[in-house]
Amino acid sequence: MLKRYPWSVLTLGLALVIAGCSTPLIPTPATPVTPEPTNLSIRKRQVVAYVNSGQYAQEIARVALEANKHLVKRATKLAAANRKLAVVFDIDETTLTNYRHILANDFGYVPRIWDSWVDEGLAHAIIPVQTVYDTAVRLKIDVFFITGRKESERAATERNLREVGYETWTGIHFKPVNFEGTTRGFKTDVRRKLAADGYLILANVGDQLSDLEGGYAERTFKLPNPFYQID
Repeated sequence: MLKRYPWSVLTLGLALVIAGCSTPLIPTPATPVTPEPTNLSIRKRQVVAYVNSGQYAQEIARVALEANKHLVKRATKLAAANRKLAVVFDIDETTLTNYRHILANDFGYVPRIWDSWVDEGLAHAIIPVQTVYDTAVRLKIDVFFITGRKESERAATERNLREVGYETWTGIHFKPVNFEGTTRGFKTDVRRKLAADGYLILANVGDQLSDLEGGYAERTFKLPNPFYQID
């Protein structure tokens, strides 16, 4: 005996078949495959090779020479203008190098070990940048350091700076111990206050974009830093 289906069921089934046949088959696009990044161990070896090749030091020297020339040119031109002139330096990987500490800790950052390193005051001067500092002192341009180091590290940092030849400055600005903003914002705000005090900042020298962006400096000079990045 033939089974009879209601016309409504047959009509629905036919409609679905027709709809299925009339809809073209669109292939689902393949999910893009993100290429695997270069292994971190390889990157570390590349950084060490970059430093050992002398390229890192050469680039520092090139930037420092440009900054030195700019200071001399601008200070000479403004000698009779009775302006308050300043130069701003970052500290870590700008005026002082922590490369020995970085290598010893395999490029890692451990707060307790870092604090001990700062307290020991063993960082060396970056000599090409020190020549820029020496030029500023000779030309009687006020020197300011603006650093991401904490206020609690002031005594050890100042001792380290003096021991390696940065013997005089007008001011060093450290982050407050409980500071929660960005490094970029902190440094920009300090430069803004210097400008409000009447300073013309001829040069701002640093290794991070966060040292330099935000204005309030006639020129910025970016040193290389293949080791880390700070916002």
